[in-house]
Amino acid sequence: MRRSERLSEIVEIIRDGRLHLARDIADALEVSERTIYRDIGALIASGIPVEGERGVGYMLREPVFLPPLALSMIELEALSLGMSIVQEVADEELRLGANTLHEKIASYAPNRKKSPKSWGFGLYEFKRVRAGLKHMPLLRRAIRNREVLLITYESLSGKHSERMICPLQTDYWGHVWTLSAWCKLREGFRSFRIDKIEDCIATGLTFQDEPGKTVEDYLKHVEANIRSDHDR
Repeated sequence: MRRSERLSEIVEIIRDGRLHLARDIADALEVSERTIYRDIGALIASGIPVEGERGVGYMLREPVFLPPLALSMIELEALSLGMSIVQEVADEELRLGANTLHEKIASYAPNRKKSPKSWGFGLYEFKRVRAGLKHMPLLRRAIRNREVLLITYESLSGKHSERMICPLQTDYWGHVWTLSAWCKLREGFRSFRIDKIEDCIATGLTFQDEPGKTVEDYLKHVEANIRSDHDR
């Protein structure tokens, strides 16, 4: 593996918001810890916002500047469509990100007379999707930082309950957002419609990945249920 590729791999490993020990990174990339320390130093020297120290671990919290990219017009159109959808179905924080990304791409597009905003995409009727988006910044932050949440939830049958959950991922189904989580009350995976979450509070507690309770386990659980339904 070339050093440039290894540096990119290190960034990918430490960008999840958690601390990673040098020896764990070294094992993953099959190099020595000394090599990782040199690479971390090179990343910091090049302006990549790596935080941490030897013996404690390293993490990446701030945005990373991408190297220059050569995008085709079709790729720019794909980006434009994705950003248009985000502007309609995501929370204010992500909509702002989509707007600023639109502006950056427009300023560097090969044909600057044609803004990505005018590339022929119109999206409507997303009122239902927008319900509950006020919780999305907290949900995304909790997923990144492994934070336990306390939610007040109204089920589809109208019943209200309080749940202590470990959030795993948000899912968009074309008309609603859902939150997949490990529910401490039910001791199992549950999926909550975000527009039915009445209140959402960060408890200050964190959780660690445990066997049988990770997002990978959840996806296997969903796949097993789908197979079971198909077999009936």
